[in-house]
Amino acid sequence: MLHEVVLYARQQCPQSEPGFASKEVQWAISLTGDGRLLGVLELGDPGASRKRGMTFPKAPNLLQPELIGGGKTRSHFLIETVDVVTGFGEQPERAENNQLKRDFFLSLLDQASGCVPQLAAASALLRDPDAIGAIRDRLAELKAKPSDKITLCIDGEFPAASSAWHDWWRRFRAGLNGPSASGAAMLCLITGEPVQPAATHPKIRGLPGASPTGASLISFDKDAFQSYGLAQSANAAMSEEVAKAYESGLDHLIQNSSVRLGDALVVHWFRSKVEADDDPLNWLEDPPGAAEAAAQSRARELLQAIREGRKPDLAGNTFYAFTLSGNAGRAVVRDWMEGAFTELAAAVGQWFNDLAIVGLDGALAGPFRFSRLLGSLVREPRPGEPRQYPPAPLAAKLFRSAVCAEPIPQAAFAQALARARINFLQDQAPSPACMGLIRAFLLRNRNSSKGGQSMTETIQPGLNENLASPAYQCGRLMAVLADLQQAALVDVGAGIIQRYYAAASATPALVFGRLIRGAQFHLDKLDRGLARWYEDRIADICTRIGSSMPATLTLEEQGLFALGYYQQLAVLRKPKDKLKEANNQEEDIPMEEKQ
Repeated sequence: MLHEVVLYARQQCPQSEPGFASKEVQWAISLTGDGRLLGVLELGDPGASRKRGMTFPKAPNLLQPELIGGGKTRSHFLIETVDVVTGFGEQPERAENNQLKRDFFLSLLDQASGCVPQLAAASALLRDPDAIGAIRDRLAELKAKPSDKITLCIDGEFPAASSAWHDWWRRFRAGLNGPSASGAAMLCLITGEPVQPAATHPKIRGLPGASPTGASLISFDKDAFQSYGLAQSANAAMSEEVAKAYESGLDHLIQNSSVRLGDALVVHWFRSKVEADDDPLNWLEDPPGAAEAAAQSRARELLQAIREGRKPDLAGNTFYAFTLSGNAGRAVVRDWMEGAFTELAAAVGQWFNDLAIVGLDGALAGPFRFSRLLGSLVREPRPGEPRQYPPAPLAAKLFRSAVCAEPIPQAAFAQALARARINFLQDQAPSPACMGLIRAFLLRNRNSSKGGQSMTETIQPGLNENLASPAYQCGRLMAVLADLQQAALVDVGAGIIQRYYAAASATPALVFGRLIRGAQFHLDKLDRGLARWYEDRIADICTRIGSSMPATLTLEEQGLFALGYYQQLAVLRKPKDKLKEANNQEEDIPMEEKQ
């Protein structure tokens, strides 16, 4: 995995280098070359939700061990936080530590003034109490935060954007780091070349669940993690350049090619460039078209174009994807996937096909964004509550099912079934995404265990009256009996769904005898044509169930029960069709029977 990330970084981040990093800065202290203060510049839009400042692609950067190495407190060069540089908003408990950082920041400006002379004037300005007071007042007016980043702007130029100090900075870091952790050359795990292993590796930022300062992907900070007498990251030997490369590659992927899946993050890329419209993984979050058929047809068209040679650049392409999450100070790789582009396009097309389901209005629902699919497995948030998602491991497994055409995890199926049951019991419409996931589980797991495509042909997006499953037919019967009760009593209160659905979906034989006997009282309250319509439906479904009602239903059969109930409910929600058929039956009833 890291080998592919490093190759990606060398293509996308050729300027990546240890000691440098891309940084976003919100403020700048503007001054003249002779050290006169001009003011404070706002470099971004503070009201923006994401990018709030100006990005410096190759800013100086020290790793955490370098900032505290040798028992000294150091700061970054040219770009630091507002409270460190100016003391604005400084917390009393941080005052002493910030003063040490401020002194180091100013000493760096003095040292670097040999290659950038204007930095000496900036250092003198930042030592002037009156100038610092004016800067703090202006920052207060602009509502800056102590944790915001601030830099220098001298005569309209940003030293952080210049390359004049780069060589000096490289020499400074070389003297700062000293010898490697092992003191001897080792073979790099990524390149296989002899290298001096980096003592520590840079942290990955932007991961859900991780510390704001970042999380370590490779770290050996405990004795239990080390072996063969090797210290720290010499246990996974990589040169500082390679460690920086994978950090830059991951940072680029997280910023430009990632999707948040609850508490996890999915990043993906291709060996050769793929346009966004041809990227099947983009469809999972932004399906093409307003109808489910559009997503499937897009996948078919893409595969056909590859087979016919109209997209030769995609034919031999390879995709790479993995899911990441944070656990405080550590980055966790949940899954790694790679394969042929054609296999990916086929898998995503099949994913949409398997998820296809009717809505309660009778029309096809979807296609479903992957985040919506995850959200359907948990309860809707109350007003003011943040949206909840399933745990990161479950999200990662479900994503793999979509990308690799694998069976749906049983944990996801069980959660979807429980969510649908709660909606039924509360007389709420279940999410079509949730019901689509139940259908996809039944299709994939039954097909993989029994072979063939029989389940695809029988478990359809809409109602299939001929499906040879007593559990499915029991679900249909439950929907018809509930609809009958509603038609007869109108104001039902706690109906048979609220009272009996949970028991009927697990132990049908204990419940349906009582429900069918009670249905006779409801039939007597209806017009004869409508009563005959319900009688015919109940009789037809009972015939399909067979001579005996199932005593118990497995978890999979409970999924069929829920699907049968939901799909029959979608048909019953069409009152015009029902009344028209009932009126036709009314006309067919003999006169003497009507009397």
